[in-house]
Amino acid sequence: MRHLIEPMDFTEKEIRNILDLANRIATNPSLYSHVAEGKKLATLFYEPSTRTRLSFESAMLSLGGKTLGFSSAEQSSATKGETVADTVRVVSCYADIIAMRHPKEGAPLQASMYAKVPVINAGDGGHNHPTQTLIDMMTIRNRKGRLDHLKVGFCGDLKFGRTVHSLTKTLMRYEGNEFYFISPEELRIPEYLEKKLHGKNISYHECEELESVLPKLDVLYMTRVQKERFFNEEDYIRLKDRYILTEEKLSLADKNMPVLHPLPRVNEIAYEVDDDPRAAYFEQVQNGVYIRMALIMALLGLEDPGKGEVVFDVKS
Repeated sequence: MRHLIEPMDFTEKEIRNILDLANRIATNPSLYSHVAEGKKLATLFYEPSTRTRLSFESAMLSLGGKTLGFSSAEQSSATKGETVADTVRVVSCYADIIAMRHPKEGAPLQASMYAKVPVINAGDGGHNHPTQTLIDMMTIRNRKGRLDHLKVGFCGDLKFGRTVHSLTKTLMRYEGNEFYFISPEELRIPEYLEKKLHGKNISYHECEELESVLPKLDVLYMTRVQKERFFNEEDYIRLKDRYILTEEKLSLADKNMPVLHPLPRVNEIAYEVDDDPRAAYFEQVQNGVYIRMALIMALLGLEDPGKGEVVFDVKS
């Protein structure tokens, strides 16, 4: 039995297999419309979500399976004091696979230790968001044709942004990638991530100005300043409008530089940018369904009708 708790749980070959399968699904989704018949996905979301929860549910339904679960902690037995461990023990009796989002770092890892079915981390606090990472990688690879030798800029909330942490750690595995971290001092990347970059001798730059970096980038990853991660509302108000990507600023960038964003956005990307062919964030949303379809198939050990074999060995 395999779980996906953090991006490093998969080898580079397994990631490539997931991305390839997601592209095959995107090309011919009807071929995969019955592969998970009789299977059930439980979505245990202790934290509000629109895209991730609905994307998981859409993915399972598109595979012919069914879904059950809850969309907030208030709708679960957590309000009665039930632990994550007991919840997944119970839900393992009802479902074949679990997707969990939790505000506390490490909760999905704990769940995987007690579950009798595969667990997918759908985001834990400011720590990891591995399925979003796979979506980002699919979008980058489809747009740029590769995942190596890229200059990738991350802009906004880099301290609490779990999507930034997950994608950076994963892209570190690919040769020749260089990172630009654009943020105010208060929202810089966490120390543990800096240590990983130093430890692998990977080139990275920290700066506070977006405009000066834009001409250098192959990929730009925008993030919102997350109000829910702040203890002090004054700090949030002071920082929330620090970076706003407009069409004027985007004119400084390469004409083939995709703009990614995990969504939801507040005002860090002006609506005028939506019509620019470099805007890739709604493409990410669509890719999210295909990636999660591929991931569910892989972790359940289902056969790919496009190739006549399983995605990868769930027992390894």
